Amino acid sequence: MNKHIITPILYTVVIALLILGCKPTDVASSKVHVGGEVLISEYLDSLQNKRVGLVMNPTARVNGVHMLDTLLHSGVNVTALFAPEHGFRGDAGAGEIIKDGVDEATGLTVYSLYGKNKKPSSEMLSNIDVLIFDMQDVGARFYTYNSTMKYVIEAASENDKEVWILDRPNPAGGNYVSGWVLEDEHQSFVGTYPIPIAHGLTLGELALMAQGEGWFDIEKEPKIKVIPMKGWKRSMKWDDTGLPWIAPSPNLPTFEHAYVYLGTCLIEGTTLSEGRGTNDPFLTLGFPDINTNGDWFKGIESEYMVQLDTVSFTPISIPGKSLYPKFQDQALEGIKIQNGLALTDPVAFGVDLLHALLEHSEGAEFNNFILKLAGTDAIKKGHTDWGVALDRFKESRQKYLLYN
Repeated sequence: MNKHIITPILYTVVIALLILGCKPTDVASSKVHVGGEVLISEYLDSLQNKRVGLVMNPTARVNGVHMLDTLLHSGVNVTALFAPEHGFRGDAGAGEIIKDGVDEATGLTVYSLYGKNKKPSSEMLSNIDVLIFDMQDVGARFYTYNSTMKYVIEAASENDKEVWILDRPNPAGGNYVSGWVLEDEHQSFVGTYPIPIAHGLTLGELALMAQGEGWFDIEKEPKIKVIPMKGWKRSMKWDDTGLPWIAPSPNLPTFEHAYVYLGTCLIEGTTLSEGRGTNDPFLTLGFPDINTNGDWFKGIESEYMVQLDTVSFTPISIPGKSLYPKFQDQALEGIKIQNGLALTDPVAFGVDLLHALLEHSEGAEFNNFILKLAGTDAIKKGHTDWGVALDRFKESRQKYLLYN
């Protein structure tokens, strides 16, 4: 039999077995039921007779099964797929251009939203009634999935399409808010909303706030529907949810990496290594000419109750994770963060550690990316006074919160 006939049959059988094999006990072990799970149990009927496009990545899973596969098995008419940074199946490294293509498992067209087009075109949306957005965020302003969501909502508004956002937890919790609020002159794809570095919102809440505060570049009101989670509370960090960690991007393999990333991602705005090309990016930081012999980092350890060890490492190119990292194949000295989950304010920690590393690394300096990441030139002054804009943000966000 022709292999092109066998493949779809095997695919359908395997997916059916996976879905049928997910017993109620599989979800009962989780305290939190994500928006995708709620969609499956309560909203599938609303998708009947609709053409559905999916904006997703590998984190769009319920009980280990990708939402694409579950929706197809449930009879939903999925007509197109949209890929953010890292790709629909998540096989591209940070910053790698995503190209239009075809999903090999299903044969569906995949449109890139991380290449020359970051916003769906009218042509891409022509065979779609509803766009379903489902991606695990990390809670950082500069994490590009929230920008992709903004452009998707704007495109949907322009083309009279609905957007359903399947909500997922903010891994750092809903009460942790920290960092400078983005200033208008520093807007970019890693900063599209006037929000702090750690915003404490879910993507569903962020979409509602952007709509309510007029942050979308649109002429008519968007048709946004948030499918909320059940069981999530603002006090929960990721380890409290009972949910498995699925890396939202290749360089955030664990929740600890993602949590510390809220602050140490700022290292990307310098000539220092942020640890890409190692097994522990954002936990491993260094430079060719750095003084690690003194005890200069002991004060940071004491203030933030975190362990910092000296380390030697050599960044290498890792396909699908980190191509051509800073100082590729060059021996570096630096600092390794050992217990990042002990941090109570990873953003402030990141700012203080960045300045300490610059001070003790001969020749290291800021690069042009730093203002986009920090959202302000105050980053260069080396203080963690976030200003009154943060207080205003905290007050403004209250009316958009979906969870206690």
